[in-house]
Amino acid sequence: MNDWIDVVVLVLILAGALLCLTAAIGLLRFRDVPSRLHAGTKPQVLGVLLICSAIALSLRSWPVVAFLVPVVLIQFAAAPLSAHMVARQAYRNGTIESRSLLVDELAESRRTPPASGG
Repeated sequence: MNDWIDVVVLVLILAGALLCLTAAIGLLRFRDVPSRLHAGTKPQVLGVLLICSAIALSLRSWPVVAFLVPVVLIQFAAAPLSAHMVARQAYRNGTIESRSLLVDELAESRRTPPASGG
């Protein structure tokens, strides 16, 4: 039984490490900000989840699980939030091309309001 669990742990760690590696490669290879953010957040969060699952399965201890649950929850909350903040700042800086956007919900916020004649 322990041998099967060790094989599962090994597969989970390998898959998590490969996902984290693909996230790093995507950050280096993609050209525009939205593609980089997508590559940096999606596989990285799943990779961390797989690695934390492997650690919990390997050590089989409730204190370890209690320690890893907040790590995973913070990762789930922080990665999309930071990606949103970076994307919003890139939009404000003009780094994101408006032509590449299908829907531009922030276009109205970039326009200057009409001067009041009063």
